[in-house]
Amino acid sequence: MKQKAVVLDQAAINRALTRIAHEILERNKGVDNLMLVGIKTRGVPLSERLRDKIASIEGVEIPIGQIDITLYRDDLSHTSAGQEPEFRDADFQAQITGKKIILVDDVLFTGRTVRAAMDAIIDQGRPSQIQLAVLIDRGHRELPIRADYIGKNIPTSQDEVIVVGLDEVDKEEQVSIFEN
Repeated sequence: MKQKAVVLDQAAINRALTRIAHEILERNKGVDNLMLVGIKTRGVPLSERLRDKIASIEGVEIPIGQIDITLYRDDLSHTSAGQEPEFRDADFQAQITGKKIILVDDVLFTGRTVRAAMDAIIDQGRPSQIQLAVLIDRGHRELPIRADYIGKNIPTSQDEVIVVGLDEVDKEEQVSIFEN
């Protein structure tokens, strides 16, 4: 693949997350009953950054959680014994029942990851609401899912790939478009 363009640098990512933090607070009228849940891998550091930004604005640190939705994907094959894969990895700082969950991910594309994440969350409890925050919305939805909070809309073709690099995971901080 060939890099076509860098669409967000470190400063732009920071500005987008600051804006999302303010939008979350405005829409939810503060931090009461909120919880951030990052989808592994890059949604986790993004949720931690949002938690820190919200804490600096409101002076209150809200609970966070993380989930690995790999085994909830509908595009995985069955196990060799013919059984459905089981969910194995969730870490929540608080009970999710009754909470307003802000689900955090890096890129929203087909919607399948978000659908799997909602299934995983509901298996852990019954939140009062699930909202979605993404750094990048690139379009091409296959499911009727939309983000409540978007860092940047980047319309792409099917031949393009969005690559998010975060210091915590990739030791670089940028969002790029690659082309086949």
